Amino acid sequence: MYFLLINLYYRIMNKIMKFFTVLFFVTIVGFVNAQTLKFGHIDLNALIQIMPERAAAESELSNFQKDMEDVLSEMQQNYQAKLKELEQLSQDVSQIKRDVKIDELQNIQQRIQNYRITAQEQIQEKYEELLKPIYDKAMEAIGEVAKERDLIYVFNVSSNVLLYKSNQSIDILPYVKQKLNID
Repeated sequence: MYFLLINLYYRIMNKIMKFFTVLFFVTIVGFVNAQTLKFGHIDLNALIQIMPERAAAESELSNFQKDMEDVLSEMQQNYQAKLKELEQLSQDVSQIKRDVKIDELQNIQQRIQNYRITAQEQIQEKYEELLKPIYDKAMEAIGEVAKERDLIYVFNVSSNVLLYKSNQSIDILPYVKQKLNID
């Protein structure tokens, strides 16, 4: 009889423990679900456009491009001058001299093509060099605002990858502008 009571006691205690364990997990799950997940979004391109550093970077890039265009213009003028020389050669000029002039023109043409390719690469590198600090500053400010607002994700709506945006998503552009002291 004593063993039956002990056995009954253990079964009751076991059921009570299971009940409280289930209750504990249900409470934890409910607490986690009760915390709202916060998302934010920003138009990164719009932010970059209003940053004051962008205007200075664009001006510097424009000057760099103009310098490259000036060199290209000189090369093209040289080509045009050599072309005129070839056209003005008289009929009695030897074929060897004519071939030399044609080779000169082809060399100049090849240098112009090579320069165009190199110039485009250098302009792209300069663009990236000038805008990287601006993007880094913007990303740092976005990160700070996201932490302050307890956001778990911030989506860039200017990338056209966002498929849906809820009204509960927070537009953090005004907060980032404030962080960067932009009016």
